[in-house]
Amino acid sequence: MLTFYINNQKIEYQGDINKTLLSYLRDDLQITSAKDGCSGQGTCGACMVNINGKAKLACLSKLSKLQDARILTLEGLEKNKAETIAGALVEKGAVQCGFCTPGIIMSTEVLLTNKAQPSKQEIEKALKPHLCRCTGYVKIIEGIEYASTLIKQNKAPNLDFEQKGIGQSLPKYKGLETALGKRHFVNDMHIAGMLHAALRYSDHPRAKIIAINKFEAEKVPGVIRIFTAKDVPGNLKTGLIYPDWPLMIPCGSTSNYIGDVIAGVVAETEEIARKAAKLIQVEYEILEPVTDMHRAIKTDAIRVHADRDNLLAKTRIKIGKSFTEFKKEAAFSASGIFETQRIEHAFLETETAIANPAGKGVHIFSGGQGVYVERSLIASMLGLAENLVQITLVPSGGGFGGKEDLTVQGHVALFAFLLQKPVKLHLSREDSLRMHPKRHPVYMDMQLTATKEGKLSGIKLYAVGDTGAYASVGDKVLERVAGHATGGYYVPNVDIEALTVYTNNIPCGAMRGFGANQVAFALESLVDELCEKGGFDRWKFRYDNALREGLSTSTGQVLEKGVGIQASLLAVKEEFYANRYTGLACAIKNSGVGNGMIDESKTIIKIVAENKIIIHHGWTEMGQGIHNMAIQTLCQETGLNADIMDVVVDTTLEIPTGMTTSSRATALLGNAIIDAAKNLNKDLKSKTLSELIGNIYFGEYSVDWTTKPGSKTKKQITHYSYGYAAQLVILDEKGKITKVVAAHDAGKIMNPTLFTGQIEGAVHMGLGYALSEDFPMENGYPKSLKLKDVGVLRAHKVPEIIVKGVEVTDPVGPYGAKGVGEIGLVPTAAAVANAFYQFDKIRRYKLPLQKISTKK
Repeated sequence: MLTFYINNQKIEYQGDINKTLLSYLRDDLQITSAKDGCSGQGTCGACMVNINGKAKLACLSKLSKLQDARILTLEGLEKNKAETIAGALVEKGAVQCGFCTPGIIMSTEVLLTNKAQPSKQEIEKALKPHLCRCTGYVKIIEGIEYASTLIKQNKAPNLDFEQKGIGQSLPKYKGLETALGKRHFVNDMHIAGMLHAALRYSDHPRAKIIAINKFEAEKVPGVIRIFTAKDVPGNLKTGLIYPDWPLMIPCGSTSNYIGDVIAGVVAETEEIARKAAKLIQVEYEILEPVTDMHRAIKTDAIRVHADRDNLLAKTRIKIGKSFTEFKKEAAFSASGIFETQRIEHAFLETETAIANPAGKGVHIFSGGQGVYVERSLIASMLGLAENLVQITLVPSGGGFGGKEDLTVQGHVALFAFLLQKPVKLHLSREDSLRMHPKRHPVYMDMQLTATKEGKLSGIKLYAVGDTGAYASVGDKVLERVAGHATGGYYVPNVDIEALTVYTNNIPCGAMRGFGANQVAFALESLVDELCEKGGFDRWKFRYDNALREGLSTSTGQVLEKGVGIQASLLAVKEEFYANRYTGLACAIKNSGVGNGMIDESKTIIKIVAENKIIIHHGWTEMGQGIHNMAIQTLCQETGLNADIMDVVVDTTLEIPTGMTTSSRATALLGNAIIDAAKNLNKDLKSKTLSELIGNIYFGEYSVDWTTKPGSKTKKQITHYSYGYAAQLVILDEKGKITKVVAAHDAGKIMNPTLFTGQIEGAVHMGLGYALSEDFPMENGYPKSLKLKDVGVLRAHKVPEIIVKGVEVTDPVGPYGAKGVGEIGLVPTAAAVANAFYQFDKIRRYKLPLQKISTKK
């Protein structure tokens, strides 16, 4: 028997001594403030606890080593100290998705106990075990410094939730509860009688399934049932755009990547389910995989999908003169073949869903990026009417595009529906890495020309993107590569071809930036090269060629209002000229899916009590702050206080919304809430809230006037809005990045604290994209399924990040606001590459970038 103390309670333990402390806390005691972000890899820091006065990872702490140990979780900390640290982090904007925050608070408490006023370097050292994908650590460090001051002065944080309209820093909605581990993520939830599931994946990227042997797995005590493709009552294949992705691979069919599911096990515990899944024996006919996207589009290539060509889609844009003409007329030209890498989203919360039978249908708790899209796909799989599938959004622990495609939701819905029992399916970190789509690796052969006067004259681009085994939204990503090929500049002559190609690699889909950052790397490198060849000033060349009202993008869309490239460049001008080694890059990023598709949002505002209003919408909160945008917009329109407002996202309200993607939610939802508030304001002129209890106010907004690039139309309107940016990367005399200055045109900054946090986090992600992140594959297999190997930068490796807000009013967004969620990392890698060139004069053509040469 082991004896130890958890939160000052004596525990006499007689179970499995090889169990981890994390498993014991979460599974046995339902203490869920300690999060599981890396499945025992000891990489993320989300499970940090206090053991005998030291910060320790619960996932690496075996119970056998804890005899007489005194263990504190966040629940056991002194209440005032925990709330002061948590409140300080919330006030400073350090809580975005919040999945990492409880663990960081545990490390902070230990740090401040031992050092009341730690230095920045000491804080960074304490944060070394922690990953945060949202914030870039800037506001976390500020929050810890602030917490130390508050504790020393015996003061409380200032979390003001009274009337907070737009332009004010309303603290993050439910930020304090999230920081303290009191707001549950899906994997923290438990339903009485709940079973657990695990998946059996394909062992090979391309293999015909000859037989599935469940015999040994079924003998494992606690196994309830094993499911295969033949159990799916509806459509086996679904997809966000093309229905090409099977829920499970049936016998006689061929697997398309190593994340394909062969079978699913439901058991009494997750441990039993995983054990049984490993015992499922699959007989294969192993086939040669298609892994090279260039070979895949050759006429003699093996087809990934027997019923279609490997070329998923082609985007073609031709404007103005032919390439031969504008190349001949040009005074200067620059060219290069650029390649960007496949990378992992690395959201801290891995995919989890719970499904519960509900009447003739099923109720799913999901952290995905589009509950109404998920409902449609799951209903199709189960052969049900959509109104029999209810999905409740549980705010996600990060998404960045990686939770758009179905992963666990379809499987768990099937299992619960057929068993008529609640089931949870949680992906381990290895499962997550092998299953969900990544950022597209893109090959770009680009040529850029300019006149002797320093005006850009033409661009030619041939781009190929590896979309992997399934379409996901791959054709749209390469469409954005084409549509953003001229970046923030006017280029009169355009010749672009962008191909999206199937392979047997892990699928690639949406990820923050969505093609714009890939092509920005190529474009901005060549802009710098043209400046060098023509003797042009790098800042002035960009300013003179920048888009402005009346000029067009690479698709031919003439921008009519709200173009903020030049204003963004002016914001970084002084520091550009004040430093010796600088890299400069501009960016443009669409808001809304556009391209001829409809962008729409609906909302319902319910008055439920004298001091309670519920805002219903369909967008996913994943750290970016969409719930704040909803609340602040309603505050602005009505003058009511934020502290009486709650937000609920659930499909029973029947207000369909698409994916939370394309930096569009603020604009669309904001306008929908403004629409709903019109009638509410009319009623408030003569009645109090208590007299309006039970009233419902509906609002909507849609954009249906965009056009597809390359289409024959009188007026090209590819997107209803764009965001604009300029970033400056500064190196010291040794070639080290010391500062990133990010100037971003947000149209109207809705919440200054959340705005700077979004940009800081995106710059951090962009630096990783430039310097360290990669998800390499060989013959269809990932080289690693370890979170530590994906290359996310930790706090001590992040340079100073200065965010400069620019406000050039947008004609569509509420109050002139533009999307900011994605553009923050679009120019970053390009700016780093250009800074490196200024230091060592080596032009880099591949990401991640070759390390800087210190030989001068």
